[in-house]
Amino acid sequence: MLRNSLQKPICTMPYTNCLKKHPTRLIFPYANSILRASLEKGSPQKSLIDYSTMLHFSAFCPDYRTYALLLRACSKCSDIYAAMQIHSHLTKIGLHNQDIIARLLRLYIDHDRMMEARELFLPMLEWNTDPFHGNLMLVGFLKGGQLDKAYQIFKRMPVKDLVSWNSMIAGAVRSSHLKDALNLFSRLVNSGLLPDSFSFSSVLSACARAGARRYGVWVHELMDELGLEKNHILVSALIDMYAKCGRIEVSVKIFNTVKKKHVSTWNTMIGSLAAHGLGSDVVILFRRMEHAGVVPDEVTFIALLTACSHCGMVEEARQFFEAMTMKYYITPKVEHYGAMVDTLSRAGLMDEAYSLVRSMAVKPDAVIWRALLSACRRYHRTKFGDVTVEQIACQGSGDYTLLSNIYSSINRWNDSEKVWKERKKNKVRKVKGLSWVELGGGTHEFKAGDRSHPDSDDIYRLLHGLLKKAKVEGYTPSVELVMKDISQEEREENLRFHSEKLAVAYSVLKTGPGTEILVSKNLQTCADCHEWMKIISKVLCRVIIVRDRVRFHRFQSGCCSCKDYW
Repeated sequence: MLRNSLQKPICTMPYTNCLKKHPTRLIFPYANSILRASLEKGSPQKSLIDYSTMLHFSAFCPDYRTYALLLRACSKCSDIYAAMQIHSHLTKIGLHNQDIIARLLRLYIDHDRMMEARELFLPMLEWNTDPFHGNLMLVGFLKGGQLDKAYQIFKRMPVKDLVSWNSMIAGAVRSSHLKDALNLFSRLVNSGLLPDSFSFSSVLSACARAGARRYGVWVHELMDELGLEKNHILVSALIDMYAKCGRIEVSVKIFNTVKKKHVSTWNTMIGSLAAHGLGSDVVILFRRMEHAGVVPDEVTFIALLTACSHCGMVEEARQFFEAMTMKYYITPKVEHYGAMVDTLSRAGLMDEAYSLVRSMAVKPDAVIWRALLSACRRYHRTKFGDVTVEQIACQGSGDYTLLSNIYSSINRWNDSEKVWKERKKNKVRKVKGLSWVELGGGTHEFKAGDRSHPDSDDIYRLLHGLLKKAKVEGYTPSVELVMKDISQEEREENLRFHSEKLAVAYSVLKTGPGTEILVSKNLQTCADCHEWMKIISKVLCRVIIVRDRVRFHRFQSGCCSCKDYW
């Protein structure tokens, strides 16, 4: 009813002109009181209906107070379409009031109508420099993952407060634009505003995910310089940052200096040790946690079971899983089952893993089926893999790659080809492997077969030499990983220039003997590169640390910290 009435307004001339031409309309003094009464009685929808009725009286001429009440009603009953009709009517009659515009803006943002909100907000910048509404716009766009549009608003805001900067930094981190997050934090520091705890926790998260150790150290020093009080959130962020940047010993040092540790701090430390494959240290730390009287939660046991998975600690995983349910009365969630299935699968206990999946109290998700599929490939359980494949629908490029790997490893090339055709049909783009190292004050990125780096000639020359030395020491390329029906030589060539190998070669080129090498990778490292790294660490007498999507691998003297449970 309201929308039909608004489409046929009584008068479309500007409000001030309306009063001059129709002064008798002022004889309807109680309209706003009627609308307000319905609102106060908790009937916002009745206010809108009453307004529709009043529009049929020639004596009724709504003013800005009327529309303020109507927009309150729209807000309370979440009727965004009525609000849009009111907006249209306001535009026609020329009634523009700052309070009305602000109410409309908030309504649009609350209902994710960000383009309509943007059209209202931009003219506001001419008369309002308060960052409040700009911050609302930033939150609205960032909530929808529209970092580029949020940045456009951010650039046009005449005044930016700490909330503005924090919103953009956190939004960049959530959108995985990590370099942008670091750049924004640097600009915040140079703007003259002092970063707060939220600023630091966001930028430390960016450093952790990007593996930007030097920047992270600078952020840590800045926190100390400003005398910022380190709450459990910041302590956990610092522990996580150093661990993910390959400095687990610094994480342990920070953890041990904290006197009163929050459960989240314990969880972060356990998870960090797990990622580095330090399973025995995880068990010891958990015993310390229990002795300190800190009650573990769901996250604690996810970290514990993940550590068991990474380190092949099957019996410990069984004990933790039982303690979680029997001692701490925590009902296992799909994440706990997933970690337990992964532990059993990696250890080759496929039958037990599959039995656990079938007995789960919750529906297994794609992560659990992927864990089983990975084990099928590792242990060549093709028939078992066929059963598992029926339970999983390929979603990302990793699923197609995994399935194709299983078929190609047993020379079922037709099936492997079908998988890739299905991927192309569904327009799923393959995620390209990317590795990077932090050297000389900058970050150097490499893709497989990449020759865009200025030092490419020297990198490839050195890599050829390392490959020859590795073969002398017993390295044999894992040609079965190449998912193409091609010759042996072509398969070896396909494996030779993976991104992490290029990154290691560049690090060897630019650092002195004995220097520890740290490489970060966006995907899980392949079996061929894993074996090559082990041998190269022995050949060069160097420690090589590779941080892949799943965990850390510390290669030293021909061995890996994961004990090949990767």
